[in-house]
Amino acid sequence: MTAALTGAAVPRAAGTPRLTRWVLRLHRPALYAWTGLVLALAALLLGLRGPLADAAAEGWRQYHACAGPARCSYDQAAILRYKDYANYATTALNALPMLVAGWAGAALVGRELESGTARLAWTQGTSPARWLAVRLAVPAVAVVAGSAALFWLHRLAWRAGEGRIDSAKDWYDRFTFYANGPTTVALALAGLALGALAGLVLRRTLPALVVAMVVITCLRAALEFALPHLWPAVTHVSTTDQGLGGDGLGVAQGVVTRSGARVPVPACGSEAACRAAYADITGRWITYHPSSHYWPLQLTTCALIVAVTGLLVFGSFLALRRVTGAVRAVEAAE
Repeated sequence: MTAALTGAAVPRAAGTPRLTRWVLRLHRPALYAWTGLVLALAALLLGLRGPLADAAAEGWRQYHACAGPARCSYDQAAILRYKDYANYATTALNALPMLVAGWAGAALVGRELESGTARLAWTQGTSPARWLAVRLAVPAVAVVAGSAALFWLHRLAWRAGEGRIDSAKDWYDRFTFYANGPTTVALALAGLALGALAGLVLRRTLPALVVAMVVITCLRAALEFALPHLWPAVTHVSTTDQGLGGDGLGVAQGVVTRSGARVPVPACGSEAACRAAYADITGRWITYHPSSHYWPLQLTTCALIVAVTGLLVFGSFLALRRVTGAVRAVEAAE
């Protein structure tokens, strides 16, 4: 096999700097696309932090100053524009790990194994372990730099609307929480490691892309399910004539009986059954995470994802050993 058959040149030396330049040159279109995406989202988030937030806040001020619906005049377009653009930015940040996982599985590893470029590189003085290490390290720098800048800007944009814009999302919103903190960076790195592992196991471009994106989506869903239980929650108890309270990320809630027991809200199918069920109830309780738990939840979640990422990287090197073992077997048979 030659470089002409694979459609790409192969580095002649195994030095890490030269191999790094080779990876950058080979995946230059992806680097340009990533840079363009980061810059576009950064511009949108700066707009959401500044003029878009200010216009929406003024629109809500006008709305609350109205004497009545019939005489109400406010800038509804500014409110809706801010809401739409904020949703676009938050959705984009939540989709970053899926995009990174798909690219890593398809282009970073899967395509080179499928075309034979990786095998040719290993015969040109580049060890398989260094080949994989550089392919993980170089994109990781770009992923960390870009996603870290975006989550920081997203948090600034969110803070600009907090308390000023009625339609602004709460800190515990399922999408806002991840876009607002370093969890975005950790998930993107997990997507990179997962994509590399999928590419090494499947050794085909399209299957690796699909599997990597599906699995990182499942990982995100599992993380969202586990999130309320990653840090000790707070329980608030109130009487039946008081508000439930507990403004934050809810974990569980129920009622308090005369004996002081905390039980789930009773289910009743008729008015008589409800009167009987609620006759013994003296209060309500709710277990939740207040806003002060934001950073503990973020850091605990990041630590968990980083641990999973480490396992994925370890699995990638184990899968690489299987791939190189299969290559040696084929070469010996030939």
